[in-house]
Amino acid sequence: MIPVMTMMGATSSKRLMQAGLLGLAMATLIPSVRGEARQGTSAATGQVDPRVGLKAGVRDAGVAARNLELVASVPKPEGFFDPKMPAGEPIPPEPPSDSATPPPAPPAAPPAPAAASAADGLRFVNSDMAFTKDRLLVGNFNGFNAYDISNPKSPKLIVSVVCPGGQGDLSVYGNLLFMSVEETRGRVDCGTGGVTPPVSPERFRGVRIFDISDLRKPTQIAAVQTCRGSHTHTLVTAKNDPANVYIYGSGTAGVRSGDELAGCSGLAPKDDPKTALFSIDVIQVPLAAPAQAKLVNQPRIFADPATGNIAGLWQGGNYGPGTQTSSETNRCHDITVFPELGLAAGACSGNGILLDISDPVHPTRVDQVSDKNFAFWHSATFNNEGTKVLFTDEWGGGVRPRCRATDLPTWGADAIFDIADRKMHFAGYFKLPAAQTDTENCVAHNGSLIPVPGRDIMVQGWYQGGVSVFDFTDAAHPVEIAFFDRGPLDAKNLIIGGVWSAYWYNGRVYASEMARGLDVFRLTPSDHLTQNEIDAASQVHADVVNPQLQTKVTWPATPVTARAYLDQLTRSKALPAERVAAVQSALTRADKAKSGKDATAAKELETLAGQLQQATLNGPDGKRGAALASTLTGIAAGLR
Repeated sequence: MIPVMTMMGATSSKRLMQAGLLGLAMATLIPSVRGEARQGTSAATGQVDPRVGLKAGVRDAGVAARNLELVASVPKPEGFFDPKMPAGEPIPPEPPSDSATPPPAPPAAPPAPAAASAADGLRFVNSDMAFTKDRLLVGNFNGFNAYDISNPKSPKLIVSVVCPGGQGDLSVYGNLLFMSVEETRGRVDCGTGGVTPPVSPERFRGVRIFDISDLRKPTQIAAVQTCRGSHTHTLVTAKNDPANVYIYGSGTAGVRSGDELAGCSGLAPKDDPKTALFSIDVIQVPLAAPAQAKLVNQPRIFADPATGNIAGLWQGGNYGPGTQTSSETNRCHDITVFPELGLAAGACSGNGILLDISDPVHPTRVDQVSDKNFAFWHSATFNNEGTKVLFTDEWGGGVRPRCRATDLPTWGADAIFDIADRKMHFAGYFKLPAAQTDTENCVAHNGSLIPVPGRDIMVQGWYQGGVSVFDFTDAAHPVEIAFFDRGPLDAKNLIIGGVWSAYWYNGRVYASEMARGLDVFRLTPSDHLTQNEIDAASQVHADVVNPQLQTKVTWPATPVTARAYLDQLTRSKALPAERVAAVQSALTRADKAKSGKDATAAKELETLAGQLQQATLNGPDGKRGAALASTLTGIAAGLR
């Protein structure tokens, strides 16, 4: 572990710019095979989408944005680019395709960069993020960076830690930082010299644990080795087990040799029933002694319950002509947990699965789905009520252009499922609506909910497709409401970059840009999202946010929350104008209650709440009307 910088102020903006440029220079280059961008139209306006045809560039790329304003952009610091600027390992171009027929799917194998070698350009890209109070931790294939985001308009670098091993996904709990390591170059000591022998006691693949009680001096206190390493991981908490936290480790690379780590076998189940395939890793972390973290289970969550066959789900292949090809389900990529619901959603190669995690050490599968349009089930997000789950398909592994005009809108997209009685039912798809170029890697990737009451809204990264914000309240008809996109990094060659993940945190959207650095955005109002709705989301405060760990949001009974619901009911014309005006007037009076007490205003709000409870409103408007009534009642209680 090598701290390379302690304060951003110690490094000039010129050197930071150089760092960003060098980081791009070493990135993987893929020759373009189809040249200029095809024109695409906006589903919302019918006009050419402003994201189509943007100028290429590193720091001077063309930009298109709607209802999403860039407020800060911080280049990657030193230690996160290669000063030697190696050419990297090119990924072979695909054959040209000028018809409407989608190009062939990738071979049935873990998607790159699942096990990127130390020789290729992915070893310095930014990866996933975690938040704790006013600190942002950004993972990188070469380590991680910590920022002070107390002022979102001006993030300040606190420390950079070089610790190679990819892909560097992070989560945080108290003073503990967890980091995924999967590449064969990772060393137990975080060294940069690599690991040369085929089998080496120096090699580390698994989950690192750092003590960050002094964030300027992170200290590795444990390193739990696993057979497939950790491509990603998920922090799991349990109310009935406050002494421990758990880590679900997802390894997508090949199994390491049993000579290097005892008990590891990559054989098929028929040849070795104890194979490291067809399972996930459960790591127990005792909070009183985190250095004693250990692997405690490898549950067979893909097993056939009738036969006990551990390879009980998708066997690999395709669903027939014109469908996607995906590899067999023998591992998960991401597992998203929702402890308050006792559920987890696993994006697991050829299947999306639903898990019961009421006993976090022994998760059990309760449902599974497949999709002929999915090449690789990548990640999952629940809505706040746990009545929907959205899965992403990483067609092309994140290193291919999969958002071109000729790419099907159901391939490399999000699939949304309704959940009823712990069973998933397909509802609809969402894909970035703007056509991207051949020199932009683009496909559905990581995002999070934006906590607007009464709606299911998600912000999501699409690699070089940028950031998209969309509403999936109507799961069959999701609608994009905001976006930000830059032109390709290069006009002729595909340089791997773009937004790895985009997450909402305490009123802002933070995006980990693989090649350029860190971006911060704020939402702006529009016909699709009012300022009241943005303010209602911004009043929800979280002290910690981790990828793949969802917590249930509740909104305070405030005029801000009430106005958000009222805007929604006004937008859908669910309430008569005179009732809308009456509620607005009552909320204004509540705002003006100087002493905090106003019995007359309280009575007025209670009367309006009663009228709303008696109103006949259907579908989402029925829930919004009930929520508005409850909120008005809560405000009234505070005025008495």
